[in-house]
Amino acid sequence: MIGIAGAGAFGTALAVALAKGGREVRLWARDPDQVRLMHETRRNDHALPGVELPENVSVHAEIGEICTGEALLLAMPMQALGAALDAWPEIDERQPLVACCKGVDLTTLRGPVAVIETRRPGAPAAILTGPSFAADIAHGLPTALTLATTGEGEALQELLSTPTLRLYRTDDVIGAELGGALKNVIAIAAGTVIGAGLGDSARAALMTRGYAEMVRLAEALGARAETLSGLSGFGDLVLTCTSTQSRNFRFGCALGKGEAFDPRVTVEGVATARAVVRLAEGKGIDMPVTAMVNALALGRIALNDAIGLLMSRPLKQE
Repeated sequence: MIGIAGAGAFGTALAVALAKGGREVRLWARDPDQVRLMHETRRNDHALPGVELPENVSVHAEIGEICTGEALLLAMPMQALGAALDAWPEIDERQPLVACCKGVDLTTLRGPVAVIETRRPGAPAAILTGPSFAADIAHGLPTALTLATTGEGEALQELLSTPTLRLYRTDDVIGAELGGALKNVIAIAAGTVIGAGLGDSARAALMTRGYAEMVRLAEALGARAETLSGLSGFGDLVLTCTSTQSRNFRFGCALGKGEAFDPRVTVEGVATARAVVRLAEGKGIDMPVTAMVNALALGRIALNDAIGLLMSRPLKQE
């Protein structure tokens, strides 16, 4: 049995994919009314419209009911991860805990695996990340992800792989975490470029320079550059910077157009930008795109001023 804590779009999609792959899945939702509705309809139309839950997916309101399996997947926003672990003493510390979120914790400036290891020091910890939209996973479209863990990882890789979900394993946890976190920041910037009508050429340039920022910070924090060129870095960057399915990209488009964005939608890249600016300053790393995204998201700079500052930076060799 695989437990999944979090019945949002991604958690539900993973439940569907793993169940279709023959696993028994127990899915936990915070809201008892949502649990009741999903029991009755066998759907989660609020988060993932039009997708039926297979028979081997059960939905639960008590976290203790999903914590006795081969692994527990934590499918919740990055900024909620630490508090959730603090609130759930029912979690068996021998059970592998797999973060399914992307970002940097604003309090500790650490990634998801470090947050897990701090709260549950005896539990094997991992992160599942890479280029993936929930709807694609739920509909059985071919998807490849990165599973990063400091342990062996082979059994977990086998457990979470299905005919349509292919996992690649790495021991570079920091690289995988930062790739998934930082690409959300660059996706906001890419969306801003498109929303402002600056064109695809500008987006391509921004993605390229943004990727250079990602690698600079990752290497400074002990990651391997080649990890950032894989699924969890470059692959995820391409996906989120080019599709309106990405919440971060859509948020950036709204910024570029000067429009309001639905405050109920979690945009991980906003908090990540705040955390990464602090990280970069502490390491003396130059990250102009990230700094501008943070300033724009906080309303500290006008879009035209941000563009002017980026375009007027000193010329240098690539």
